[in-house]
Amino acid sequence: MGKVVLRKGGDKRILKGHLWIFSNEIKEIKGNPKIGDIVEIYQYDGEFFGVGFFNPHSLISVRLLSREKIEIDHNFFKERILSAYKYRKILYPNSETFRLVHGESDFLPGLVIDKYNDLLAVQTFSYGMDLRLNLICDVLEDLFKPTGIVERNESPLRELEGLENRKKILRGDVKDTIFDDDGVKFKIDILSGQKTGFYLDQRENRKVMRRFVKGKKVLDCFTNEGGFALHCAYAGAENVVGVDVSDTAIEKAKVNADLNNLKNVQFEVADVF
Repeated sequence: MGKVVLRKGGDKRILKGHLWIFSNEIKEIKGNPKIGDIVEIYQYDGEFFGVGFFNPHSLISVRLLSREKIEIDHNFFKERILSAYKYRKILYPNSETFRLVHGESDFLPGLVIDKYNDLLAVQTFSYGMDLRLNLICDVLEDLFKPTGIVERNESPLRELEGLENRKKILRGDVKDTIFDDDGVKFKIDILSGQKTGFYLDQRENRKVMRRFVKGKKVLDCFTNEGGFALHCAYAGAENVVGVDVSDTAIEKAKVNADLNNLKNVQFEVADVF
């Protein structure tokens, strides 16, 4: 295993909770670690500091996985993903649709997993995570028995890591699914929708917005499939207009409006700018 030795003071951000080590914080690289390899990290005085994914071609040279000397194997991913799942069930005890893993926030830097009922969408933004995509899918099948897993790896962030963009079904079968987003139903296609199929990371913001719109007229620009617009209509807005440049997104937003029997919302295809 290769070793990365930090410069004096190169550990300051990590000690405060950051998980990235930049190239200018490294004093020396020992061995011959290749892109995506796991390396041991040491402080300038030789004291062990942690393990992480290595990428010599990125400004983010190391993504920290643990401060302990542990194996980054099936059990590692299973424990981290299960821990993230248990936390989501505290937040959403009656739902099986949420952002299951949110990268560094769940101590899995470069990995995003969205769960839509029994379907999973995965994004890998670091070379190390991308190399272990098959292992991650094994863990997800072990934990959740999903009917299907897709990768939605279409992001300029991957290019910074030297990764190509990809979109495909990784495991099982994928079909449209309907989920309840705090009272508002959405029909989602995780293989063709925006990002990982829907903006699950905006779930709390949609709930917050509902507090301010009763009796109001609302304009939702870049509405996509109607996320904020439908929540505003559901919360009692007098009238809501959702605008998006995508014909496909607007058609899906109309389907979602009908699904919720909401009559106080209209959708238009237009370039917001």
